[in-house]
Formats: sequence, structure tokens, C-alpha cells
Amino acid sequence: MEFQMLETETNGTIIKVVGVGGAGGNAVTHMINRGVQGVDFIVMNTDAQALSRSRAPNVIQLGNTGLGAGAKPEM
Repeated sequence: MEFQMLETETNGTIIKVVGVGGAGGNAVTHMINRGVQGVDFIVMNTDAQALSRSRAPNVIQLGNTGLGAGAKPEM
């Protein structure tokens, strides 16, 4: 998928893409690999190992064990 910028001025617009969990992290990685520009990427996950593999410049670990949510939605 290709994106075409119609306007060259940003007028102060800030775009942040936040990927949450494994699927969100994969989506952010895909966008980074495709070269999406002008966006701040952030990934959030309970899995510390997944965060360490992320190419996103901003990572946030959720929870305190780093082992994933273990299928517990309250995490």
C-alpha cells in the first residue's frame, strides 16, 4: 500500500501510531519496514522479549513481569 502526501505543510500536525500487544507491534513494524515517514511510532506490550525485538523508537512495557499477559484481559 502506498501513501501520497497531498499537502507538504504540516501546520503543526502530529501523528502518533501506537501499537498495543503482539498484533499492534507487528503493525508498527510493518509500517516502519515500509518506510512510513512523518509519524512517531510507539509500541506497548506486556512481553519484554517482544519489545526488545521491536524497531519502534519508543517502547513501553505494560505490567511488571515482562512475561506477557498470559491470556488475562485485566492486564
